[in-house]
Amino acid sequence: MLKLLVDYPDREEELKILDSNANVSVEHEVSPVVDAETIFRSRTLIDSIYLDEKLKGYLVDVVLATRNPEKYGASELSAFIRFGASPRATISLALASKAAAFMQGRSFVTPQDIKDIGLDVLRHRVIISYEAEAENVSSDDIIKKIFETVPVP
Repeated sequence: MLKLLVDYPDREEELKILDSNANVSVEHEVSPVVDAETIFRSRTLIDSIYLDEKLKGYLVDVVLATRNPEKYGASELSAFIRFGASPRATISLALASKAAAFMQGRSFVTPQDIKDIGLDVLRHRVIISYEAEAENVSSDDIIKKIFETVPVP
């Protein structure tokens, strides 16, 4: 559903990883952070987060702009997109936006929730062209431009 960018650990973190794992017989103790019932209750709560019809239209427009940027005033992106995001991206963007609102303690989605989670949802779903690679344009660059271009309701 998401593609998060995770940096390499810094020197101190790398040393901790080395110390705790550079053994033939490594034993790690795992303790649960949350129980299954809490996860199921949270999923039910996220399903109840309100997503306004105008915001549904907005997130659909964002996804459609990855397929046909010229229809959304971003024709300069057309040469950089080989494949746009699929309908599964629309679903994932809606669910992730609800989860973002939930994490902020809100019972409704805002346009900023969609923008905040948009890169993580779309970066692996927008496939760049050879021209984009040659111009050093990433899928993140394309998605940011789409969010700048598609009007917020």
